[in-house]
Amino acid sequence: MNAIIWPEGFVPGFTENFASNEVIVAGLSAAEIWPLLVTPACWPTYYANSANPRFYDDKGPELAEGDRFYFETFGFPVEAQCNECIAPSAGQPGRVAWHGWAGEVGSEERLDVHHAWLVEDLEGQRVRILTQETQKGAPARQLHETRPNPMINGHQDWLDGIVAAARQAKGD
Repeated sequence: MNAIIWPEGFVPGFTENFASNEVIVAGLSAAEIWPLLVTPACWPTYYANSANPRFYDDKGPELAEGDRFYFETFGFPVEAQCNECIAPSAGQPGRVAWHGWAGEVGSEERLDVHHAWLVEDLEGQRVRILTQETQKGAPARQLHETRPNPMINGHQDWLDGIVAAARQAKGD
């Protein structure tokens, strides 16, 4: 199966926290999931842990490589920049990823993340949605030590929500 492409400094195992969640579901396609994922304004409609998304520089409504945007999640005001956005196509997964940050550089409150997604069609009219995130900084260390890990649970809610929203849009 396809895998996330990690930028230098954000490889899992070398950061303070790592979360990986995946679903494979029948009856949906990457094309049906993709618009819900790359349109941040949709996120709060199916994922309760996301709020107040907005773009900078008159960009949007869909993410594109290089776009700066903002949203709130896990109690953090997240500034972000999309650094990968490739729509799914025949035989190729959709890929979207962003670097997100909160807090002042060098402060104890600073959090840096790389959040990446793969959306790919599989045999048998199934879709695979993989989301992985690495995090750096003291807040990431605290998240890692919390049980249950809020990132694992939160990202599972995001996956469950996007699947439900896609099914609802399809009329299932």
